[in-house]
Amino acid sequence: MDPRRLWGIVLLAVSLCHADEGVRLVVQNSPLAGFRYHAAAEVCHELRVGDRLELAREPANLHDANAVLVLWRGRKLGYVLRRENAALAWALDRGTLLRARISALEAHANPARRVRFDVYVE
Repeated sequence: MDPRRLWGIVLLAVSLCHADEGVRLVVQNSPLAGFRYHAAAEVCHELRVGDRLELAREPANLHDANAVLVLWRGRKLGYVLRRENAALAWALDRGTLLRARISALEAHANPARRVRFDVYVE
């Protein structure tokens, strides 16, 4: 789906629900990419389900022009998966305020399955 169309739908839904305080529209649930290459491996024992994450664009990334960083308390945990980042990058580039929280933690042998997070609009 075209990111512009997707975000048009999301923003319409948010505007319809905005009168109701505390409404969260989850737009994506993703695993964390790059767990073993960034600070996630160092701080995994401190992470908790519900912890707030920051999303930041990295448009100058040599490997992915749509790169979206995932940060926890200012530390780079990793990235949004390449196959799932286009709509988020598009929205962030246009000033959409996206929020993220850890939705699941698992002591899994595969680092790509250890942290999942929700991305939402309030």
